[in-house]
Amino acid sequence: MLVTERPTPILGRMAEPLVLGIETSCDETGVALVRGHDLLVDAVASSVDEHARFGGIIPEIASRAHLEAMVPTIERALATADVSLGEVDAIAVTAGPGLVGPLTVGASAAKALAIALDKPLYGVNHVIGHAVVDELVDGPFPERVMALVVSGGHSSLLMIDDTVNVTELGSTLDDAAGEAFDKVGRLLGLPYPGGPHIDRLAREGNPAAIRFPRGLTAPKDQAKHATDFSFSGLKTAVARWVEARQDAGEEIPLADVSASFAEAVADVLTAKTIAAAKAHGVQTLVVGGGFSANSQLRDMAARRCEEAGIELRIPPIRYCTDNGAMIAALGSAVVRRGLPPSSLDIPVDSSMPLTTVLV
Repeated sequence: MLVTERPTPILGRMAEPLVLGIETSCDETGVALVRGHDLLVDAVASSVDEHARFGGIIPEIASRAHLEAMVPTIERALATADVSLGEVDAIAVTAGPGLVGPLTVGASAAKALAIALDKPLYGVNHVIGHAVVDELVDGPFPERVMALVVSGGHSSLLMIDDTVNVTELGSTLDDAAGEAFDKVGRLLGLPYPGGPHIDRLAREGNPAAIRFPRGLTAPKDQAKHATDFSFSGLKTAVARWVEARQDAGEEIPLADVSASFAEAVADVLTAKTIAAAKAHGVQTLVVGGGFSANSQLRDMAARRCEEAGIELRIPPIRYCTDNGAMIAALGSAVVRRGLPPSSLDIPVDSSMPLTTVLV
């Protein structure tokens, strides 16, 4: 299904470069046009429904869907923004991290456009884009921000200076937050992807009903893993709790299990992130990625940031999942800073380091 949005452009910035962004790291084909900090259009074609019966993303299916959707999505974006390809000044594309097949489809399309239009190409980092997309919503970043990027594949704590200089402070040692939600959703018999269903159930349950463990929060873990995350143990604890009730013939209180599980995840993510912000003297926190749509995480982050005197910036939910806007936003940032373009033979990197913003 193709979804397009066109926010109202802000006048007076027409001299800034027009950047076309292409995102194909997983199952969504995203194409966007950004001028400066202004989003002209964000078009998305998703193949998520084709993967639901498999309970996860099948790279070959995603790659084929990107091939079929690429040209129509680019055409729709250009038509909605009322611009031609000739007006594009630069092309940004996700070079990693992500699935190799889908990444290759997007990179190939971007390279072809760069050659045909004789425009510079910028291969940028998908994860950093999840944070930088907030500049299209809340304006330019201050000199330094703390970024928590949480999705199905990443739970990363980053310190970002001048938008394009990234220091990785911590990451997940096993399951990412979104991945844990999908696995617990499967355990509870919920449809794929499990995250939205657990979120919905959690709003009806009691988050204090079950005290699930908080990974890497014990005093013995703080010295080495103060800014790292682990959700595998939590997932196992939920599985054991559910299995014990099933063995006893008891009904599983889905809402309470969901609420207690979601509370444990949000507690760890926000506590560690705010502690890191305080330790580094950072006054602004940006939360991005698909899992940042989770209502418990948003509510707890808002409450704890207010208590700590930290400004919280979370993009609207439509910018949390994978989209072209985040890639165009990061492309626009590197263009404004005069960073050199990528070569036309750049490879894709499924495990691109988070400190690599541009390849």
